Amino acid sequence: MNPTVVPRRALPAPRGALSAAVVEVLRRPAGSAVPTVSGADPYSEDPLLTLHTCYELHYQGFAEVDENWEWDPDLLRLRRDLERQLLAALSADVPGGDDVDAEVDRLLEPTSDTDGIAGFLAERGTADQLREYFVHRSIYHHIEADPYAWVIPRLRGQAKAALVAVEFDEFGGGRGDRVHARLFADLLSGAGLRPDYLHYLDAVPAPMLALVDMMSLFGLHRGLRAALVGHFAATEITSSPAARRLADIARTLLPHPACVHFYTEHVVADAVHEQVMRREVIAELLHAEPETAAGLVFGIQATTLLEDRFTEHVLECWRADRSSLRQEIALTDPRTAAGPGRR
Repeated sequence: MNPTVVPRRALPAPRGALSAAVVEVLRRPAGSAVPTVSGADPYSEDPLLTLHTCYELHYQGFAEVDENWEWDPDLLRLRRDLERQLLAALSADVPGGDDVDAEVDRLLEPTSDTDGIAGFLAERGTADQLREYFVHRSIYHHIEADPYAWVIPRLRGQAKAALVAVEFDEFGGGRGDRVHARLFADLLSGAGLRPDYLHYLDAVPAPMLALVDMMSLFGLHRGLRAALVGHFAATEITSSPAARRLADIARTLLPHPACVHFYTEHVVADAVHEQVMRREVIAELLHAEPETAAGLVFGIQATTLLEDRFTEHVLECWRADRSSLRQEIALTDPRTAAGPGRR
């Protein structure tokens, strides 16, 4: 398959009444009657998958779905109602404030090597658990830098120029084979997994869906531009040390060059990106628009909240010796060249 061609995936399997209704209506011509939103927990599977399905119309779309659904007014109203519920939940679950320096300092605090998913994998993880982690992250890394591109026309001056510089690296510095989304597809192949765009969407549960939906939510609204910058900064500030640990874990559990390379690529690049995001993007945005401080803090705190919820879900499942995915999938493939690893 030509790696530059991204075939559209089929519509996802529904996870409740609302997502079932939206999937069904998307099979019809644009303008068909759209369902209304119920009061379900905004962190639950059904509303999060519905949001993800609406957002995907702005990315690659789905096979056999009318392109005109992307800007259908009734579907946008449904999406707006879901967004309001998710935003209300996030706002209620983070402390808020406007002390950007304090939030950034917390991100820079070192973590223990035994903490979190990386700590579990390093201490007693298996190759299949590392593959499982890759499956979760696939729906994020397939669009890794795309939502941040929406904020570019909403910034000015040095903040815009600096963010574009980071994005240039994320998109491979002008080389398609080095786009980070492509590098993650190579990682999936190296791990013996399917590299296809959103191939594992149906297997990925709510905690990762929430994180990816948040990125799109922030990116698609000018009024949330500071939250998106805060999220982007939080990701870049914490990425380099995490990537170093995951590179070491991959060398042990799945030592295929593509698995290791994806993380080693991020060790140096994201250490630079951290400085750029802190000293040029955030600092310049605050200088030009001091009123964005609360939005920056919200973006950082919401990212931490959802990453922590994801980590708690995965570790709870692994400590109980069960899969953290929604459904059983093949996590081994005879085509892989990654070596046996620890099973």
